[in-house]
Amino acid sequence: MKRLLSIAVSALALSAAPAMAQDVVITNARLVLGDGGAPIEGGTVIVDDGKVVFAGRATPGQTFETDVLIDAGGAWVTPGLFATVTSLGLADVSAVDESNDITARGSPFSAALDASTAINPVSEHIKVHRAAGITRAATTTLPTGSIFAGQGAIIDLDGDANAVMQARAFQMINLGEGGGDRAGGSRVAAYALLSAALREAQALVGKAGVPETTEIGKGDRVLLTRFDAEALVPVVTGRQKLYVGVDRAADIRAVLGLKTQYPKLDLVLVGVTEGWLVADAIAAAGVPVIANGLTDLPETFEQLGATQSNAGRMAQAGVKVAINAATMQNPRRLQQVAGNLVALTRMPGASGMDWGKAFAAISSVPADISGMGGKAGVLKPGALGDVVLWDGDPLEAGSVPTRVFIGGVEQNLESHQTGLRDRYRVLDESVRPEAYDW
Repeated sequence: MKRLLSIAVSALALSAAPAMAQDVVITNARLVLGDGGAPIEGGTVIVDDGKVVFAGRATPGQTFETDVLIDAGGAWVTPGLFATVTSLGLADVSAVDESNDITARGSPFSAALDASTAINPVSEHIKVHRAAGITRAATTTLPTGSIFAGQGAIIDLDGDANAVMQARAFQMINLGEGGGDRAGGSRVAAYALLSAALREAQALVGKAGVPETTEIGKGDRVLLTRFDAEALVPVVTGRQKLYVGVDRAADIRAVLGLKTQYPKLDLVLVGVTEGWLVADAIAAAGVPVIANGLTDLPETFEQLGATQSNAGRMAQAGVKVAINAATMQNPRRLQQVAGNLVALTRMPGASGMDWGKAFAAISSVPADISGMGGKAGVLKPGALGDVVLWDGDPLEAGSVPTRVFIGGVEQNLESHQTGLRDRYRVLDESVRPEAYDW
């Protein structure tokens, strides 16, 4: 393997290289580290054996010998984006039930559902989002017959057969209006269901924090199946994150109160439309938030306090805030949502985020919340070699990636969408599709 001539990397202990990983050196970049800081002019990033070994301003006059040497010419270079919460890889055509694994209507299971078993790494949705600069994602099913959606997975978007990086990474539940409806018609029923479920899971926890071998009999009048109860054991013991979909301020306070009864819960709030109203309480509890981007109009009663300044106000209160997309299946405009937060800083009376923090909200912060802090969404030694080159400011509408590397491997940015674009961009009527002649 070719070595880098001028920057010593021998002190770094690198793991085995991913398949086809290349040594990549990108110079003369407007470099974004993804840690919340400002871009670095004239930056250099070096990826060796699939991991970042250097990112910053190199010494003038340095030369490099490498598999891939790219002069960015002042272009923006960033870490890959981290999308959460999504359903990427779980559906090909959402309107076709046979290709849609996002919901499990009629299943006898709820918490035991495992999204990692159905991930399709060559899904067109994955290809489209990879071309948008998203390199890693947290993907999950949706709750249907219960407040429990099941266990989500952390995936990469490189199209490799081994797309699942971490199976059963978190449990997803809904405690808002939707959860109340599924639990029996009210939030009272939803919280009763959750409380009973956690108690059943707690009953299975042995002294070592693992499920007991004693079976629960049918006469014990349990609420969950044995499999669902066992799936919640990692939740009550703090070994699996609990993502809670919740919007109303009162509901957020109720969820935070769960830590009093179950102090080991590793809570993450999702949605959080009225989070700004209870931002101090969220910050005091140390619970991170995956907030819907710029919800500013109440579509439901639990969103009456919606405001574009929600994410910015929570961040100012000390809450760790990641930005979620408007829709789970189509988060490819994630960077434009973050860009709108930057624009809000210029609006009188509004609260947004500065550029660096807004970008971190779609890169390093969601990676950290998902358990991949320091490994994804950042360009620093030891992180995965996910690097994106852009044709403009990545937080400006219309900017798109020109090259994408995942784990040091350059990705194909073609999809059905690009094929249709190229086919019909300049349509010569002499070669029209045959259907036009019917």
